[in-house]
Amino acid sequence: MTEIDRRKFIKMSAGAAGAGAALNLLPPLIRKALAVKAYSPTKTIQDVQHVVILMQENRSFDHYFGAMRGVRGFGDRFPIPLESGKRAFVQSDGKRDYSPYRADKKTVNAALVSGTPHDFPDTQAAWNQGKYGYWPMFKTPFSMAYYTREEIPFQYALAESFTICDAYHCSIATGTDPNRIVFWSGSNFDPEKRAAGINCTDTDSEPVNLRCWVEGKMPDPGYTYRGNAFKWDTIPDVLQKAGVSWRIYQDPNDNWTGAMHGCLAFESFRNAKPGSPIYENGMKHWSIQDLAEHVKNNTLPQVSWVLPSQSNSEHPSGPSSPNRGGDFTHQVLTAITSNPEVWSKTVFFLTFDENDGLFDHLPAPAVPSYNADGTLAGKSTIDLAGMYFHNDKGTSEFPNPFHEASMKKGGPVRTRIYQDKRDTITGSIRPWGMGPRVPMYIISPWSKGGWVDSEVADHTSVGQFLEKRFNINIPAISPWHRAVSSDLTSAFDFLTPNDAVFPAMPDTANYVSIEETSKLLPKATAPEKPGPLFQEKGTKYSRALPYRLNTVGLVRRDAFELRFDNAGNAGAVFHVYDVKHLDRIPRRYTVEGGKSLSDEWNLDSGSGDYALEVFGPNGYFQSFVGNSKSMETEAKASFDHSKSVIRLALHNPGKSALEIVVTSGYDQSKSWNISIPANGNVAREWRCGDHGNWYDLTVRTKSQDGYLRRFAGRIETGKHSISDPAMASEI
Repeated sequence: MTEIDRRKFIKMSAGAAGAGAALNLLPPLIRKALAVKAYSPTKTIQDVQHVVILMQENRSFDHYFGAMRGVRGFGDRFPIPLESGKRAFVQSDGKRDYSPYRADKKTVNAALVSGTPHDFPDTQAAWNQGKYGYWPMFKTPFSMAYYTREEIPFQYALAESFTICDAYHCSIATGTDPNRIVFWSGSNFDPEKRAAGINCTDTDSEPVNLRCWVEGKMPDPGYTYRGNAFKWDTIPDVLQKAGVSWRIYQDPNDNWTGAMHGCLAFESFRNAKPGSPIYENGMKHWSIQDLAEHVKNNTLPQVSWVLPSQSNSEHPSGPSSPNRGGDFTHQVLTAITSNPEVWSKTVFFLTFDENDGLFDHLPAPAVPSYNADGTLAGKSTIDLAGMYFHNDKGTSEFPNPFHEASMKKGGPVRTRIYQDKRDTITGSIRPWGMGPRVPMYIISPWSKGGWVDSEVADHTSVGQFLEKRFNINIPAISPWHRAVSSDLTSAFDFLTPNDAVFPAMPDTANYVSIEETSKLLPKATAPEKPGPLFQEKGTKYSRALPYRLNTVGLVRRDAFELRFDNAGNAGAVFHVYDVKHLDRIPRRYTVEGGKSLSDEWNLDSGSGDYALEVFGPNGYFQSFVGNSKSMETEAKASFDHSKSVIRLALHNPGKSALEIVVTSGYDQSKSWNISIPANGNVAREWRCGDHGNWYDLTVRTKSQDGYLRRFAGRIETGKHSISDPAMASEI
């Protein structure tokens, strides 16, 4: 970046990193550690000598950060359309509408918001195969609650000090165990069966919590396990075979009865004997004090996982809270930054296993769903065989061994189900995921400064980062995930990591008094009438992304065709909503980098009307509205990525001149009137550098009512930029 570029960048980013400076300071030891320069001899990922990983419990991205400036939150101008005719932020319980509402710490018990359903059947039903619409029906109205920086100052400060990912999804649209199993192995369903094109049942996959919930004490008499053991390698198994040192820091008798430990589903851990590397590093008690001692003595393993207790897990409804979980994070961060030499070489990943039932508005990237008639709603350039859960039990109920202990003590008889009886939109073959977004903080000397990274990622992404750094291969990660999910390296600056400055961060030690005060206030419930959406205005520094996407629309005689082009270096999922038929499952298209896909939509018989909306990563949006019986303008977008230019090629197939109007979402004071001669062509271009390479052009005709083309997103130039400056401009 030249000095001119740097000054321009800083000017555009004004306001992106400010508010944290007024917060209380961290203890002097942490302030000193945060000032340590990154270890940078090679200026590559090889400079990372240690990776520390903490997975907390059950928070969605919108719940924590939908109100934060500079991320894709409640100010998203392109929420998906719903069958109700409303947009994604207006959800129904079947009787009334609910919108996201603030759990205000001044008036309600915000610290201990209610937990919500979060298992495979209710998550599938709320997701509705991408249609959404009834989140409160299946997740309760409590699911629409969110925080602002006043409720979670420590979490905001972490995000504004380091890097927050606003496109990081849980891997499976379900609960804790399945997602933690992915996190620790790369998959929650048998990778050998997937490779053979076989969709797994619950015998060889984990759709609901089962295999990690244990009884018994360690070391004596040891754990008693539920469910058959999985046999593929965990990530610790892969590291051990490759000679990469690792350890899991946990209290094996205070890890929420095993639920925090995704490796307990696997044969290698269940059969591990004292003295073996798996047992010594992955089953024994290693405390936060041990972690601090290993950092102090420079004996920290190359890869470390930290498991929270139930009380420290940040889980909604208690006994944890954002304040208590934040204090636990503070303890971990204090330990790993206590030795500046070690910290200068360390990456700390902090994420959440799943969203609980808490609402997130962004459509989850996923393989195409099946329509009720068995046809596939979309396509993929990657073979999708084996990427689905086969629910061979339908909607039947059967005993749940997870609740055996409760049953023995005379408690309620619980059952397991894999499909809500009200969820009939598709059949028994269902996509595994991804699921809703969850927070992911990337905390390291190479990711400081208040950045947002918007590359699509999920729990396989941490494994992919370990692959890239330690030259290993995690066989369980599917080709689809490798194409669509990032390896998280886009979030780091290994070349010039020591330029950023840290804002201050607040204290976390007063979590007990915060919780006790909060308990005196009423429960955080949704208001009677949905209130206005809120998101802070402003931008963040935003990392360069590998996307170069485009969609071309063509009117055919009886159909409308879309071609999805991906000229980038990463795969992407295009979501297409047929606005004329929102009762239908939206189609999804997975397109690998350097490839294209096409598909057609039959036009309404008689009218010829069509209206399609296309959604992709980082605010990519295109809209195609019109009538095939008209001699419509053809409007096609193309991009010059080196100059941050969008070009529109306009064709008039008619026998008389056509007048069109182009407007911009980033320069609303201007419009461009363009005349296209009969059977003629006109090309125009717009430079986007003055607003961070973001574009939003709408094309309308003066004579053809209802014709519209809209092209919005960010032109990737290979250089870092800012987040969408129009975010939250319409609320």
